Amino acid sequence: MSKPSLTAVIMAAGKSTRMKSRLPKPLHLLCGKPLLSYLLDACRSAGVTRTIVVVGHEAERVQEAFRGQCEFALQEEQLGTGHAVMSARPLLNDYAGDLLVLPGDTPLIDGETLRKLAEHHHSSGAVATLLTAVLPHDAGMYGRVLRDPNGTVTGIVEAKDASPEQLAVREINTSIYCFNAPALFDALKEIRPDNAQDEYYLTDVIGLFTRKGERVEAVVADDWQVTLGVNTRVELADVAARLRRRILENLMLSGVTIVDPTNTYIDADVQIGQDTVVHPNTYILGNTVIGEECEIGPMARIENSQIGNRTTVLASQVVESRLGDGVRVGPFANLRPGTVVGNGTKIGDFVEVKNSIIEENVSMAHLTYVGDAQVGANTNIGAGTITCNYDGKRKHRTIIGKGCFIGSHATLIAPVQIGDGAYVAAASPITDDVPPDSLAIARCRQVVKEEWAKRRREQSSSEG
Repeated sequence: MSKPSLTAVIMAAGKSTRMKSRLPKPLHLLCGKPLLSYLLDACRSAGVTRTIVVVGHEAERVQEAFRGQCEFALQEEQLGTGHAVMSARPLLNDYAGDLLVLPGDTPLIDGETLRKLAEHHHSSGAVATLLTAVLPHDAGMYGRVLRDPNGTVTGIVEAKDASPEQLAVREINTSIYCFNAPALFDALKEIRPDNAQDEYYLTDVIGLFTRKGERVEAVVADDWQVTLGVNTRVELADVAARLRRRILENLMLSGVTIVDPTNTYIDADVQIGQDTVVHPNTYILGNTVIGEECEIGPMARIENSQIGNRTTVLASQVVESRLGDGVRVGPFANLRPGTVVGNGTKIGDFVEVKNSIIEENVSMAHLTYVGDAQVGANTNIGAGTITCNYDGKRKHRTIIGKGCFIGSHATLIAPVQIGDGAYVAAASPITDDVPPDSLAIARCRQVVKEEWAKRRREQSSSEG
């Protein structure tokens, strides 16, 4: 038997005034991804073959962010959830399959829950199937699911329109449905904005179906938390905490040690290998990939970077960089975008590297700045060394060969090249290329004036 067709409509057109933000709600970040991304991911995981996002407020910004990931329908006026679905009708005129309808602000929903909803709907032959949840606490502003004494769904009442008895109900409408598409669009023609908000409620369709004797089913979510919506920044923080816990649990179950989950922050798309240990107060963000048997933190921040196996990052920042195997970073190092570090290299305390290739087994252990440079394998960079890469107008590169020794407090003024095996004496400002296997010294000779300090003190005393 062929799999039934399944299309989704995601409602993401509202102004979301309770967020008090110039940024459209679908674009608010949640564990490193825009909120709407989670809905799109869940739909794909559920087997949805076509997804339509209804946009309205700041439509162009939302379309730009998700271009190529879905189709868009424009709701020019925000006149309620029923009106939002009506706005998608021109894209679905010839569609006769099952239609998932979701709000764009329930990022914890997962593909498995949506799949169960769609499968139950299709097998039952219902015209509409609700996803409901039974909350362990007061249901607040959620719409309540109404049932007759036999448990059959008879309708949904919005909290603003509910009686005190109805408000006591804890089974809520999650605003996630599966419909027979033609039946839904026929019913939408009949609903009216006869409510406190003067809006077209999608929930009115359920009452309309039941009054006509049409079959309406309900599936209760296994975990009520997956249905939580985001209307305020308080709710956004709450959902983020729940999602973060889910991310950390999945990592721990895959073989990663999270020493203190309460104080560890890892984004949704991060990948970490087995037997890596993540210490507290660590942030691993974006599309970071970390290998096996690494030690990360405490107090590390890694963003959009690739980390090899058996690498340590202690109390340091790594952004848009690539580190090999067996690398040691920190404490208090700063690896900026464009940094590539080879196997076995040590980047020590208060070292900053930017847009540079550092080959294998290099040591730059203390107080160093290397920018727009290439450092060859097995080179030692002494404490206090800097590359002067900017002349006020342009950036220039410094090339340091293999097996070099750069003495402490050297200043390499780019563009300059240090040949393989060369030495640079401590405290030397280097402006010219250094041939391989040479020693470069660029400093004044020391002059000692005996008893000069004694005479100065005696002079100062007599003048006083």
